[in-house]
Amino acid sequence: MLQSWRFVVVWLTLPDLGPFLQALFLLPGTIPGLDAKNPEFSVPGRGNREKGQKWPASQGQEMQSTINYLWHTDDLLGQGATASVYKARNKKSGELVAVKVFNTASYLRPLEVQVREFEVLRKLNHQNIVKLFAVEETGGSRQKVLVMEYCSSGSLLSVLESPENAFGLPEEEFLVVLRCVVAGMNHLRENGIVHRDIKPGNIMRLMGEEGQSIYKLTDFGAARELDDDEKFVSVYGTEEYLHPDMYERAVLRKPQQKTFGVSVDLWSIGVTLYHAATGSLPFVPFGGPRRNKEMMYRITTEKPSGAIAGTQQQENGPLEWSYSLPITCRLSMGLQSQLVPILANILEVEQAKCWGFDQFFAETSDILQRVVVHVFSLSQAVLHHVYIHAHNTIAIFLEAVYEQTRIAPQHQKFLFEGHLCVLEPSLSAQHIAHTTASSPLTLFSMASETPKGLAFRDPAQDIPKFFPKVDLQADYTTAKSVLGAGYQALWLARTLLAGQEFMFRGLHWCVEMLQATCRQTLEVTRMALLFLSSSLGTERCSSVAGMPEMQELKRVTELRAKRGGLAEALSRCSYSITETQMSLSNLSSELVKNRDQHPADSVLFGQDEPHLQTVQEIQNEARARLQ
Repeated sequence: MLQSWRFVVVWLTLPDLGPFLQALFLLPGTIPGLDAKNPEFSVPGRGNREKGQKWPASQGQEMQSTINYLWHTDDLLGQGATASVYKARNKKSGELVAVKVFNTASYLRPLEVQVREFEVLRKLNHQNIVKLFAVEETGGSRQKVLVMEYCSSGSLLSVLESPENAFGLPEEEFLVVLRCVVAGMNHLRENGIVHRDIKPGNIMRLMGEEGQSIYKLTDFGAARELDDDEKFVSVYGTEEYLHPDMYERAVLRKPQQKTFGVSVDLWSIGVTLYHAATGSLPFVPFGGPRRNKEMMYRITTEKPSGAIAGTQQQENGPLEWSYSLPITCRLSMGLQSQLVPILANILEVEQAKCWGFDQFFAETSDILQRVVVHVFSLSQAVLHHVYIHAHNTIAIFLEAVYEQTRIAPQHQKFLFEGHLCVLEPSLSAQHIAHTTASSPLTLFSMASETPKGLAFRDPAQDIPKFFPKVDLQADYTTAKSVLGAGYQALWLARTLLAGQEFMFRGLHWCVEMLQATCRQTLEVTRMALLFLSSSLGTERCSSVAGMPEMQELKRVTELRAKRGGLAEALSRCSYSITETQMSLSNLSSELVKNRDQHPADSVLFGQDEPHLQTVQEIQNEARARLQ
């Protein structure tokens, strides 16, 4: 048995965070287990094991081969009812591949079902679909073997099971997943294929030459040819990602005569995308989907139109519906506003209301073709991602900024790298400066705005209770939840620190602009005073035709009085401007002083990640011992 461990999860010092996660945790016993949000699911070990499944005891481990490939049965990547997947090598080149070896149970299926996967894979050729290299047989038992592309970075499921992604993927990685899944599914539909088992465990991850993620659809054991207007009656898939109509028959064993179409893949894609965006399943009854199947079915079938998630917090309690992604989601509000309508329209039980693939591809492609303009709002201390098309006008951009900030276009003023940006509404959005997450446009409002700040959920609320009972699985679940909360706190701290830096930078630029304006105004005022001073002493009376001398003298006297009053007003204005300059200089000094304290905070937070990584390494070691 592993020794008990004491470790610090994370220590946050930024005052704005409050009582975040400032605690020393004691985890007795060992650590390996389940997802804290879905406790009945176990974490995959090596390869693409599904949640809830256990690796069988090692029996009869041996070398196996086909004419061209060799593998050891200990190198198991995944296992299903009809086949096992192993990591193998080409006997001549040493190239790594994945081999899918079919067991005896697979041969009990009808012949047309047995060969269907081969035929489907031979028909497909796309960078976002795992490639089929060959179909061979083992030497002795003559079992069929599919030789496929090996994806060394696991699956999307294994990515989501990492504590770093306990609350969903970062925006950049989510967009990669979306792009790859949409491209792969588009290729399937172009070839008239329905997958019928879309889920994170069947989306493999490969690292590209430049270090970018490439996701590929795999496991076509349930796939078949099916046109848009065709139906099928056989049931395939995984419970949590299964369309409710299929769930009713496959899981609840209720007899019904319903037929199914290609839209069942859309439902599975919707659940998968929600899982990738939030780290959680969208539909969760009390006790979890696998323990409360009747309630799981109720949630999916009673879901109101437009809702994208439903949960039950208490036994026999009411169902709670969500029409937006949770506050813990790391996607920007700009992307969320584009994604939520898509989820709402593909997570529809009634096929008449559910989008078809054409509309799904059109809407997702619309997102992926947009460019992001990064805008930091000084009044909200929030970095916004504004998704627009390059061909849009600046007026559309300004309106999109209003949708996220509620600052009307006429009140929006922008700075970029310290310079005022004048955005002409009629021009193309291509005239907007190229922004990044570290170099955004800075937005300030000319209207009176109440500062709002960043809304967030305290990660400490997601730390589970500790129980003194020694339980291997429970310890692992607890450790994983604590790690997830720790990484979330670290991400939130970095977000707040970045916002603090943008605030310092933006306020400094505003002060500099005001100081420049003061200098210019003061110069004009002094010039006007100099002119008035010289003219007041040299005013002469000159006769005006038809005007008596006394009236002319009176006019000159009044003029001198007005000039004198104006001179006094300008002097007061000059004094006021000078005082403002002094105040701005003091404010600038304070900003510099506060900013100098910022690097120390950054160093402190930079020290937390290695601690979390150390804890995760211990957790991974313990998980390996459980298997």
